[in-house]
Amino acid sequence: MSPYHICIVDDDESVRMALDGLVRSMGHCADTFGSATEFLASQALHTCDCLILDVQMPGLSGLELQQQLLTLGVCLPLIFITAFPEARWREQALAAGALEFLGKPFDGRTLVSLIERAGRLGRGR
Repeated sequence: MSPYHICIVDDDESVRMALDGLVRSMGHCADTFGSATEFLASQALHTCDCLILDVQMPGLSGLELQQQLLTLGVCLPLIFITAFPEARWREQALAAGALEFLGKPFDGRTLVSLIERAGRLGRGR
């Protein structure tokens, strides 16, 4: 099977680069974006198998991006990551269909497992 196309949206460049390295070390393709708006304007929106995104970002938040995707009819497996894992945000994200909501720091093995699961789900849409 060909590599999954994983998109990473986070305003923190060090987080984007670390996640990019992890995804590529798994043999998958990665595209990184510094904002939700940048991701929405990209062609990756239509080719992405899984989206890893931060909750709190300037401009459009991760939760707002999730709602935009639903409005557009784009159904992607989403893995939220956040330094502020508030229960209300977790509930909102999961209720709207997110695969998982992880607080930073998170276990790398957990994320690897989620990426593989999300990639399979993304291919099946």
